[in-house]
Amino acid sequence: MKTAIVGTGYVGLVSGTCFAEMGTEVFCVDIDRRKIENLLNGIIPIYEPGLEELVLKNIEKKRLHFTTDLTEVLDKVDVLFSAVGTPPDEDGSADLRYVLDVARTVGKHMKKYVLVVTKSTVPVGTAEKVRQAILDEQAKRGVSIDFDIASNPEFLKEGAAVKDFMNPDRVVVGVETDRARRLMEKLYRPFLLNNFPVIFMDVPSAEMTKYAANAMLATRISFMNEIANLCEKVGADVTSVRNGIGSDSRIGRSFLYAGCGYGGSCFPKDVKALIHTAADKGSPMRILEAVEYVNEAKKHVLFRKLSEYFGSAIAGKKIALWVLAFKPETDDMREAPSLVVIDSLLKAGCTVTAYDPVAISEAKRRIGDVINYSSGIYESVDGADALLLVTEWKEFRMPLWSDVKNRMRTPLIIDGRNIYDATELRELGFEYRCIGR
Repeated sequence: MKTAIVGTGYVGLVSGTCFAEMGTEVFCVDIDRRKIENLLNGIIPIYEPGLEELVLKNIEKKRLHFTTDLTEVLDKVDVLFSAVGTPPDEDGSADLRYVLDVARTVGKHMKKYVLVVTKSTVPVGTAEKVRQAILDEQAKRGVSIDFDIASNPEFLKEGAAVKDFMNPDRVVVGVETDRARRLMEKLYRPFLLNNFPVIFMDVPSAEMTKYAANAMLATRISFMNEIANLCEKVGADVTSVRNGIGSDSRIGRSFLYAGCGYGGSCFPKDVKALIHTAADKGSPMRILEAVEYVNEAKKHVLFRKLSEYFGSAIAGKKIALWVLAFKPETDDMREAPSLVVIDSLLKAGCTVTAYDPVAISEAKRRIGDVINYSSGIYESVDGADALLLVTEWKEFRMPLWSDVKNRMRTPLIIDGRNIYDATELRELGFEYRCIGR
């Protein structure tokens, strides 16, 4: 079976590589010539555990190919996935220009049946826009070539995407015809053999499922951050509260960690897009509006706690920052809380030295040299007046605190993820602040 995936970003590259690993011949397409040339040379544009090895392996096995020209592979494939970006527009809606560009290219150049599957996260109704764009281009050519549309949203967690794809808790597929269903069943047969559930439904329901899932997870995070705010006011410990409610099987423990806000490519964008879609349809989602508000406010909590400690003397302080990426095991800084923290610190006249295991290059691309970058976890705290933990990579969980303390000018730690033991740190002579405790 041969498949094309348009877009070699996070979703497209992981999906294409994993399909190839399962035996499908995959053509990954991207208009970014430099990115394609790098991939052909084994240079991976994103950091994702396990991905580089699989890309190199499947290139060598000639199951994974890269090209900038969709037209040269269009008639070789049975299924075409559209995994291009859908960035938020100024009003929060999903920008579908790249999705529709792919559809128009298909309509202009297709010569045989193809199943066009939307993999990008898109609002309900996008599949119909894709269908119409293909039909419009066929009409201009004076042809009528059969095709189907489908929706196959991704549910990959950055930092565990390869594992999630190869061992999914579910695969959601929206189809309209038996022919489309048979093709998707064939593509996912290796997963069916391992009893992973492939859930078939109509296309609009599949489109909505992706948004609803991310919105629910974002809601849990913001809910716990609101609880954390109240815990600080009444003297409760949000970690104990989480353990208490998470043991309820109806609630569970996942995504109930208080912290300094969520970021990334999915939650912020998808919450905004769902809010916009709901408002456009006359069915406003007040809960999600509050979720977004709480999250944006929470990204300022570390700076607020720092300001409460230093007061008017904050200007000129040297601040160490662990970490830059929005979550562990990724170099992704889209909507990262660290960006809000850095902006606030610089405006207050602080100097910032940051360390991140993999995201320093991405940070330099985004914000340049407005902050200092450290080559190591301990070097980053040299002479620091405070240490702010923004993201909980494993290597930061048990540092040599004696080394950290000796290097710092002021032994102040503000823990944005509640991963440290307050009693231990205070016994070692640190001033320790955290979230909701």
